[in-house]
Amino acid sequence: MVEDELALFDKSINEFWNKFKSTVSDTSCQMVGLRDAYKDSIKAFAEKLSVKLKEEERMVEMFLEYQNQICRQNKLIQEKKENLLKLIAEVKDKKQEVEALTATIQDLKEEYARKKETISTANKANEERLKRLQKSADLYKDRLGLEIRKIYGDKLQFIFTDIDPKHPDRPFMFSLCLNEARDYEVLLLVMLSSKGGDYSFDL
Repeated sequence: MVEDELALFDKSINEFWNKFKSTVSDTSCQMVGLRDAYKDSIKAFAEKLSVKLKEEERMVEMFLEYQNQICRQNKLIQEKKENLLKLIAEVKDKKQEVEALTATIQDLKEEYARKKETISTANKANEERLKRLQKSADLYKDRLGLEIRKIYGDKLQFIFTDIDPKHPDRPFMFSLCLNEARDYEVLLLVMLSSKGGDYSFDL
């Protein structure tokens, strides 16, 4: 009876051991499989993470390059803006100069027109005066034998020959000039004597 129980107990222990060994063996295989799967997962995750990090590094490099490009573009834009402002200021200055020159030219044109009108009026007056003087000179020449000569010292000499009816060739004369004060001076020539038709004069 006791032997049978011992044999049954021994059998039970053997069955338990065999089940335990089988279970431990299966668990060990599962652990190895899980470990390998975990390693593969970690490796795949590491590879994906490495790829992701490289992509992010490229994105950061692209962002920095884009930022540098933006800075360069902003600098160029600022330089162009400053140059444009300078050009605008120069154009304004040139415009003001052109306006000033235009006004000056217009003033000169108006002054020229006024002077031209004045000169034209003066010329007309001089022409009328010259006509009157010429008419008077012709009259004096016909009636009194007037002859006008330019002599030394920028003087004008007026000679009359038809004054004395008895001696129509007898000359009477005077000189006219401008002094330093720009006043007219008349110098009379007095006849001294007559010899054979020749006359001498003194001042």
